[in-house]
Amino acid sequence: MQIELLKSKIHRATVTQANLNYIGSITIDESLMEAANLIEFEKVQVLNINNGERFDTYIIKGEKNSGVISLNGAAARKVVVGDLVIIASYATMEFSEAKSFSPEVIFPDEKNKI
Repeated sequence: MQIELLKSKIHRATVTQANLNYIGSITIDESLMEAANLIEFEKVQVLNINNGERFDTYIIKGEKNSGVISLNGAAARKVVVGDLVIIASYATMEFSEAKSFSPEVIFPDEKNKI
């Protein structure tokens, strides 16, 4: 049996940009991606703590150490700069493997630094 569980999470990152006139996605600082074990084009779920919005998109790698968290395209309508978001990705694995799996969870500060 396979189950889906949390693989990676960036908990309470601050939205730095909302760019409606951009092809969709979320741009994430490369240093945050590395720390959370995320890769470019990976599907993520974005949970907006401020307004309760929940949506899926994919990652575009942002400049390393820039602190960027930018919602792009249609997703820009679901956030306001300054909102706090949780960014989560999930993986499917065998139940036996999942029992001992530990997700990467990071807690950036208000400037999206670890």
